[in-house]
Amino acid sequence: MQNNTFSTLFVGQNLIKLKEVDSTNNFLKDMLSKSEPLAEGTVIMADNQFSGRGQQQSVWQTEPGKNISMSLYLKPVFLPLDKQFYLNMAVSLAVSEGLSQFVQEGITIKWPNDIYYLNKKIGGILIENTLTGNTIKSSVIGIGLNINQVNFTESIRSKATSLVQILQKETRLIEILEKISIFMEKYYLILKSGNYDILQKNYLKQLYHINIKASYLYNGEIFEGVITGVEDGGRLVIQSNKGQEVFNFKEIEFIHTK
Repeated sequence: MQNNTFSTLFVGQNLIKLKEVDSTNNFLKDMLSKSEPLAEGTVIMADNQFSGRGQQQSVWQTEPGKNISMSLYLKPVFLPLDKQFYLNMAVSLAVSEGLSQFVQEGITIKWPNDIYYLNKKIGGILIENTLTGNTIKSSVIGIGLNINQVNFTESIRSKATSLVQILQKETRLIEILEKISIFMEKYYLILKSGNYDILQKNYLKQLYHINIKASYLYNGEIFEGVITGVEDGGRLVIQSNKGQEVFNFKEIEFIHTK
């Protein structure tokens, strides 16, 4: 365990670095299950994560030592269950704004919580909440970002990018981690103070394809629509020729554009 000189109050102050792990989320959840006293804001970071997961059990591919594979421990016990998606907004904003310190423009959040550069994915977020009654007891937030990786498998090459490909130079992972930690703390404190309007406004401002006509796949059929917003519970609001429609996670698919 290491104490950092990050300019934060608690996020990233306790940083646990691992050489190799199946999944930083699993490692952190295992620590919590053993009832070890763990400081809120603890970050687990691994050089190599060999079974990283994305949403819905998809696999996150990463090259050892090249990328950010991390998990963050938070205790948002103050957050009402019907406002869970605002945690997602806060985390997504923190990551996108952290990266935007290195890339001047083009970083967006693809609903619900993928991080994009133009039309390519640069990272993803997986939030796993543990509930006790009507309270979120703990949140384990996994973040995977393509930073210094140049080679991608053929199946994802056309859909993925990395910071080194954008900037044409490598960036120290610890610098990116510090920026993300600073913004994570900022947005978490906004969430804690109940300023949902700020989160909603900033999230929509950063949202990929907001107010742009695009093609989507739903129930095997392609339709055109315009994203106009996101509900409190996280459902995506799209205006189509059928009127205003709402969609749950994984119910709708963006048609990939070059």
